[in-house]
Amino acid sequence: MQNGLAPSPSEIVARARADLRLGLPVLLAGAGAATLAAAVETLSEARFAALPRPLILALTARRAQTLKIAPYDGDLVRVAVPDEADLAWVRAVADPADDLDTPLMGPFHALRGGDAGPARVALALAKQAALLPAALLTDIADGAGFAARHGLTRLTLPLPLPADDARAIAAARLPMALAGMGRLHVFRDLAGTAEHYAVEIGTPPRRDPVLTRLHSACFTGDVLGSLKCDCGPQLHAALAAMGAEGAGLLLYLNQEGRGIGLANKMRAYALQDQGFDTVEANHRLGFEDDERDFRIGAAILAAMGFSAVRLMTNNPAKVDKMAAHGITVVERVPLKVGRSAMNADYLDTKATKSGHLL
Repeated sequence: MQNGLAPSPSEIVARARADLRLGLPVLLAGAGAATLAAAVETLSEARFAALPRPLILALTARRAQTLKIAPYDGDLVRVAVPDEADLAWVRAVADPADDLDTPLMGPFHALRGGDAGPARVALALAKQAALLPAALLTDIADGAGFAARHGLTRLTLPLPLPADDARAIAAARLPMALAGMGRLHVFRDLAGTAEHYAVEIGTPPRRDPVLTRLHSACFTGDVLGSLKCDCGPQLHAALAAMGAEGAGLLLYLNQEGRGIGLANKMRAYALQDQGFDTVEANHRLGFEDDERDFRIGAAILAAMGFSAVRLMTNNPAKVDKMAAHGITVVERVPLKVGRSAMNADYLDTKATKSGHLL
């Protein structure tokens, strides 16, 4: 139970994510051991120089595959950082932007044995903070004392399970050009990562399956009208269909770039300019094809009183994930719009590699 004004374990995790984004290391305290972890992307030269040695670079198995490093830990690798390596070397290993200019990096010494748990936690925190999935680690003898002396956030392992609930913050009526009169609900996830929005069209009865779209934010497509994807047309077509039907629910989830964040999405776009497809670009960055977590969508539906939906999607994985989190999908409603010569290869890749029904 939370004690007075003290932060809860999940709030300390949220604080740690914020620290990593700022370039601050965090202390991961396990059973009888402590590990200092810093995000490679945001670490300054001064803090890099101040990190106790020796250093270990943690990367995902996806990034390791590009670098031809054997993933002895399964889902990740731990690479010994050479004593003479500087921050530029570390970033070159972590960031694929210049891979084609320096295709023969290494040799790398990947560690075997030992506890990969802190590395796994550090990479998960970096992903949750929408940073490159790469972290520097070093063991600390007196973890509690070290954290106190340097004013660092200290996390006790194992971390609490991620929050899968959402809190309603505000709502108001909203007239829309495509959908008519509706109501915009703002939710905040309890993990402290983002706000999400539910656009309620008409007054759909809670007892019936509601026409629903789980739409992940796409700044480039939804706002700028990007022709690289079909997100904007899907958003507009879903709103129009709900308006025509007189009822519906569009969840606008802040999971930009299939969950990797806008900055990493732009990194992926730059890799696509080098000739890689959307899946290959994600993998070279160290991400999976799709890093989204649709538990928050299920939580918002439940909070609004809906338990069954007619889901507008071309992605069967969304249907499975809704069912896994207690939402019955009585019908998958296809949403095939927005294909053009500019995004045909992108859509074909989603179909062949990610299973979308296009």
